[in-house]
Amino acid sequence: MTETYYAGVYWPGRPEPLETHARRAEALFQRLASTDPILANWYEQARSRESALNSRISPDALSLQQLLKKTKYQIGEGEISFAAWNGSADDSSVVNFSCGAPVPGAVDLCVWTPSAPRHLSQQRASLVLKAMVLAWEPEWGIVTSDAHRDSVSESGDAGTFIGWMTYFSRDRGPVPHLPGPVRVEPVEDRGTLVILTPERFTLTRPDHVALAEEVRDQLQRVGLLEPLGAS
Repeated sequence: MTETYYAGVYWPGRPEPLETHARRAEALFQRLASTDPILANWYEQARSRESALNSRISPDALSLQQLLKKTKYQIGEGEISFAAWNGSADDSSVVNFSCGAPVPGAVDLCVWTPSAPRHLSQQRASLVLKAMVLAWEPEWGIVTSDAHRDSVSESGDAGTFIGWMTYFSRDRGPVPHLPGPVRVEPVEDRGTLVILTPERFTLTRPDHVALAEEVRDQLQRVGLLEPLGAS
């Protein structure tokens, strides 16, 4: 089985001015560039590789603000949806974010999808997740495989399950002591990152699955695994 992975951060719909979205996007792209050279350049998605490579993104707030004003990225009153590709053939990545949802109960998000699991190290994945946390100030975040998410959550509702890495904002509450080899580390003053295994987590490892269940039970007992906005 070839597992596909993603990193995502999520928060209750937060209407903000377009200028704020642009500043957050600037922070995201700048932090991604500092994590790995392969994440230093980004392009608007297009119908062909050639067209995309002619649409390089300038990752400064003013340029991003003008870019996000395009009709195709506007999906509602004050709400935007945007995606970018890193231009790599061998280590392709896509970042997309949808934010500014004004509807009660809606969820804003930012997701990073790498195409080649062989390149997905614990270091890169954790740095990408932290970059998204620091840019968007989410309530909850995760790095996991699609297969693992589907195996532990029928609905996949943000905030209600754990993955290889799981982020909890400080507003959700403190993270309890967890068994080794689990690592628990702060993300500046924003919240806490829980990393289950130093190697890439996979459903093909029974020990990984058992550890995830043990940690899920502990986090469930202290009320950390609740839908967004419930804490």
